[in-house]
Amino acid sequence: MEADSAVRAAIRLVCELGVTAGVVLLMFCAYLLWGTGSYTEEHQRVLQWQFEQEIHPNKGTRSLARTDIGPIKLGGAVALLRIPRLGSDYKFAVVEGVDAEALREGPGHYPGTAMPGEIGNFVVSGHRTTYLAPFNGIGELRQGDTIVVDTREARYTYRVIGKEVVLPTRLDVIEPVPGHPAERPTRALITLTTCNPKYSAAERLIVHGVLADREDRRA
Repeated sequence: MEADSAVRAAIRLVCELGVTAGVVLLMFCAYLLWGTGSYTEEHQRVLQWQFEQEIHPNKGTRSLARTDIGPIKLGGAVALLRIPRLGSDYKFAVVEGVDAEALREGPGHYPGTAMPGEIGNFVVSGHRTTYLAPFNGIGELRQGDTIVVDTREARYTYRVIGKEVVLPTRLDVIEPVPGHPAERPTRALITLTTCNPKYSAAERLIVHGVLADREDRRA
């Protein structure tokens, strides 16, 4: 009898520990999916406001002034990204850098790749499931969809020309001519990268686009 009681007590303890561990795991997952979003949302609010102020300084009192981009610090806003396919309210400030700290604030421009509108490949990476998941929906993009990039100098509209799923070791997708590192670029391209499948980093989902239009800001 004492042995049976001990076994039942041990089983009950294991079950209780399992339930506790499950609750903790669920809370951690909830934090990753939703709690991290509040951090990114706050930073995005500040970054977007600062960027809009630079584009439209003292709006209503002076004419819009064209400004030079100049050197961009890591973590600073490079551009505003809009993807109509993902909703009319989809808008993210793109920060400079793709390390963990930068990507907590929003999509990040891969340092060393082309800037918006330049000949070459403007590469932007972003989270798919955490930190507001800015690239959660890019798998829905279709050929011909637009990707709009606002900078201090102009608005650039790219059109999606293809998607692919690659291994993380396929670094040639961020080359000036994706997939052809030895070629010299002749077009202005954009590449969006994120983890694939969702909730995994086993692969990378890549969306490619080409510049279709440039609208300069009026001085």
